[in-house]
Amino acid sequence: MKYLPALAALTLGASLFGCATSSDHGVNVPLTATRHNAGQIGNVTLTDLDKKTGLNFFISGAPTGVILPLRLYTFIYKGSCQQPGPVAYAMNDQVNTERQPVKGWTFSRIAPVPTSELLSGGYSVVVRSAPDSGNLDLFCGDIKPAK
Repeated sequence: MKYLPALAALTLGASLFGCATSSDHGVNVPLTATRHNAGQIGNVTLTDLDKKTGLNFFISGAPTGVILPLRLYTFIYKGSCQQPGPVAYAMNDQVNTERQPVKGWTFSRIAPVPTSELLSGGYSVVVRSAPDSGNLDLFCGDIKPAK
């Protein structure tokens, strides 16, 4: 049983590596922690679901003081993390997360837009804490145009 956390970390790392290197498994978007969540890391993988986009998130943590269980809100904005525009898509029908043995959290969302549209450029994804936890932007990642 001592090896379970290490095995879980290895499995998660291998799956994230696979998503980042294979176009068949989605597009990897690194998430940068904001000043409210300094020192944490995050990642979202965008997967084509016909006329929708699946977003699978992994974050290493959230700031002290957030209420557990961790509830996170996610948005896709027009514009970049440095110059955000209006909210293009709010994906908050479900805000629950799942604690992982590798010291982090996972959650999934679906955006009602084709992946090709998001990859055409000009979008960013934001992860925000719940209103009762300060409504703080925790992570942001620019969705880069497909090359």
